[in-house]
Amino acid sequence: MADRIATVTRNTLESQIVVTVNLDGKGEGKFATPVPFLNHMLDQIARHGMVDIEVQATGDTEIDDHHTVEDIGITLGMAIAEAIGDKVGMTRYGHAYVPLDEALSRVVLDFSGRPGLVMQANFVRGRVGSFDVDLTREFFQGVVNHAQITLHIDNVRGANAHHQVETIFKAFGRALRVAITPDPRMAGVLPSTKGAL
Repeated sequence: MADRIATVTRNTLESQIVVTVNLDGKGEGKFATPVPFLNHMLDQIARHGMVDIEVQATGDTEIDDHHTVEDIGITLGMAIAEAIGDKVGMTRYGHAYVPLDEALSRVVLDFSGRPGLVMQANFVRGRVGSFDVDLTREFFQGVVNHAQITLHIDNVRGANAHHQVETIFKAFGRALRVAITPDPRMAGVLPSTKGAL
């Protein structure tokens, strides 16, 4: 199997981002962004997805964190799509339930080639520290649009916003890990009845 590694650079007037992913990594992360809570969440994806992720980002956070968080999601999605390649032999689907104390989230994803995000999360607070919890959706919308995946996110319950958000990111990492894992029974086969993903 070819190395599933990609580096993507994305520069706009609002942000400057470089993302490297190794889908067959060890769960290591290196994050240099101006949004500390997002760094913590990206580390959850890396650790629980067993993918290596490196992100270097600057952005117009003097306005707010929106552009930077969304653009990191976009660039990560682009890197995942490039690294995944032709999707031959992959599992394709993944799902995970992850608890953190009182909070529980479910994530289900499909490398369908059709971007779609359905997210149900009633966060109990609007912020975790300085992080606007609405940016959770913006991040994943960026990932979905550019990784070309269908993604369902449900925070089933939670009484602590930090726990709610963290279970979502951990569950995404776990579901991603399942979906990108090669399936030996699908070796050389595209996991689709229509012959295209």
